[in-house]
Amino acid sequence: MQQAVLQHFPDVQATYKFTNRDKTVLFSRHCVERFRTAVSFFTDLSLTKEEHSWLSNTCPFLTEDYLSYLSSFRYKPEQVRITYQPVSQDGLMGNLEIEASGPWVETILWEVPLMATLSETYFQIVATDWDYNDQEELAYTKAKSLLEAGCSFSEFGTRRRRSYYTHDIVLASLVRAAKETTSQASLSGTSNVHFAHKYGLAPIGTIAHEWFMGVAALKGYEHANSIALDLWETVYPVGKTALIALTDTFSTTGFFKDFVEDPERARRWAGLRQDSGDPFTFGPRVFKMYEDLGIDPSTKLIVYSDALNIEKAIRLKQQCNELGLKKVSFGIGTFLTNDFRTTSSGGTEKSKALNMVIKLSSVDGKPCVKISDDLTKNTGDKATVEHVKRMYNLPL
Repeated sequence: MQQAVLQHFPDVQATYKFTNRDKTVLFSRHCVERFRTAVSFFTDLSLTKEEHSWLSNTCPFLTEDYLSYLSSFRYKPEQVRITYQPVSQDGLMGNLEIEASGPWVETILWEVPLMATLSETYFQIVATDWDYNDQEELAYTKAKSLLEAGCSFSEFGTRRRRSYYTHDIVLASLVRAAKETTSQASLSGTSNVHFAHKYGLAPIGTIAHEWFMGVAALKGYEHANSIALDLWETVYPVGKTALIALTDTFSTTGFFKDFVEDPERARRWAGLRQDSGDPFTFGPRVFKMYEDLGIDPSTKLIVYSDALNIEKAIRLKQQCNELGLKKVSFGIGTFLTNDFRTTSSGGTEKSKALNMVIKLSSVDGKPCVKISDDLTKNTGDKATVEHVKRMYNLPL
């Protein structure tokens, strides 16, 4: 993502904003101050020479110009504004606002580490009724169940992980399960580049919502999906890496309208990713769309990544098998890296992960929006959301 922004939009200014979707969850003043302190230390982070060499060898789609930029990159904590709003009578519990502003090419790297740091801090200080008991075996059992059912999957759980330590336990257990399970399915990789390096896994991911959001705000919403895909392809040409399109930034219906207009591009792109709405309607829609274009659906990859668990993944794999969709993978996040029970309940009640997002809010002062296939999860300026919905003939 950062490489694409560096190539196409190096001078664009951006703002990111935090949303806590669960309004019943409050943060303590102590938690916010600890979080603020942690963010101040990000300035000490930098890419090592060994990491640079590993990325160069492992990720041929990353250019030397970009890796040189990344080597010189340093976080600027002053770009992040953290605001605590007390709501309890004693002022010790309240809401949290987070905003990151600055050049898009710099601020793009704040979303994931800010969320991961906030989650870890919250579960260290506020929600402490949990422990690490059985986490290793739990992750191992999940991976083994998925692999034995023929479900290839990647670990996508950095943003909402319980802690770095949890993440490390999980990845080690997934790797062990993959080695000890005989299956045609596989652990495809992890979206966390640090752990990919540590465990010898493929660093894996797809184009993200914010690319479509930013491109649309800058270039216009008409045919925004096509424009975003074409710009992406100039950075990551066919043959360098698999091109996987995310379909739901402005609804999958809107995406398909653009996607089918260029059958040759549909042939070049390796597959599609489903990230909101009803996943069981996605496979049949994709199958029909490719067939109508004269493309063999069995040659295209579908990646499911929305709120997955073992049962849902296995059911989706069975459905795809019945449709003849042979290439299926799953991106699984919070279910792997933040699946805990409260100790006070004897393990019968969940210790819930934070339901939070950090999204691109504006680029060069223009509002950015996301309209997922779950119509309750619209993000961004309300007037712009309504404008885009009318353009794509979506329910208001």
